Amino acid sequence: MKNNGIDLKKIGFVFFHNARKKDIVFSGLVLLLSAALYLMPTGFEERLPQNTEQVEGRIIAVDNSHLEQHGLVFSGTQSMEVELLEGRWKGQIVQTGNHFLGKMELDRVFEPGEHALMNVSFNGDVITWAHTADHYRLRVEFILLCLFALFLIAYGGFFGFQAILSFLFTALVLWKVMIPLTLKGVDPILLSFLLVCILSAVILFLVAGLSRKALVALAGATVGLGITALMSVYSTYLFKVSGAVRPFSETLLYSGFSHVNLTSIFIAGVVLSASGAVMDLAMDIAAAMNEIVHHHPEISRKELFLSGNNIGRSVIGTMTTTLLLAYSGGYLAMLMLFMGQGIPNVTIINMNYVAAEVLHTIVGSFGLVLVAPITTIAGTILYIPGGRRRIKTLSSRSGPPDPPKV
Repeated sequence: MKNNGIDLKKIGFVFFHNARKKDIVFSGLVLLLSAALYLMPTGFEERLPQNTEQVEGRIIAVDNSHLEQHGLVFSGTQSMEVELLEGRWKGQIVQTGNHFLGKMELDRVFEPGEHALMNVSFNGDVITWAHTADHYRLRVEFILLCLFALFLIAYGGFFGFQAILSFLFTALVLWKVMIPLTLKGVDPILLSFLLVCILSAVILFLVAGLSRKALVALAGATVGLGITALMSVYSTYLFKVSGAVRPFSETLLYSGFSHVNLTSIFIAGVVLSASGAVMDLAMDIAAAMNEIVHHHPEISRKELFLSGNNIGRSVIGTMTTTLLLAYSGGYLAMLMLFMGQGIPNVTIINMNYVAAEVLHTIVGSFGLVLVAPITTIAGTILYIPGGRRRIKTLSSRSGPPDPPKV
């Protein structure tokens, strides 16, 4: 079937190439579940003040006469004229002010021609108040997300679509389940472990299909995450680290959620952060062992186990370094500040913030080190269930018996 010169049948064949029917059905179920999560209320829906809407606006003119700069910090107010670009007031121009707090992470400077997210209060059809919430980034974010999805689908076809689906499903589970339940008082440690196990199953079965390879990776990832969770609890107790080391933690307590346990949330964050690398390592080993068995079905369990161990040793080194770089990158400015002030290294390492990152890195690395042999053992058991397969394979390859020698 062709549509305007495009062979849709050929495109469909390329997209679903090597995709099995059961994997397509499973992906459809995950897509339906993602839609249900998207529509599911959290109990913490948007709480804008009554008669207030958020719309996009374009900065037309800026008056900086009441704005003062002290080094890198601004103080005072910007007066601006903003044209509203959507909603019932599209095309209307409003006057607003941009007030500075003297904090670079919260303040923003607007220039003519830039777009801003506007909070507009109204009474009937009359605007009573308008405020610039922040720079308008939704369009750029949407474009980047679409480009990311297109590249994945162009490269991986149906498997790229499954990768996007796993990304979407993970984001929805965290936003619609993990965060609301934690705010409602559910134990974040147990909740994070259960959700990460569920996410691991869905992601691995999406990526590897409903196959033995996914089961091997899931077995290794689940055990590795369980060990990571236990070590996180014990190590946090030994390190005497408070969950207040994370940004906005105290603000959360003073926002009406004093019942939440910041330390438990910190531990849950360690488990969540390590889960991605654990799944990655488990799938690397499971996929490599699967290829070995596929190309050498006569391989023995001992040989497969040794091969899996060699693969795990090769991957562990880079994965642990990946965790170190990922975690330290978020605190680069803080470490630069400590070094620039000449603070002794012993003091730096002993600080609450730095100790939390040390815990984060070491516990996550422990999970990686342990998940490698566990995945190898699972692969050795599941890929070669018993000796019958090897005997059967050898007999099928042996051919007719050789004639007796004279």
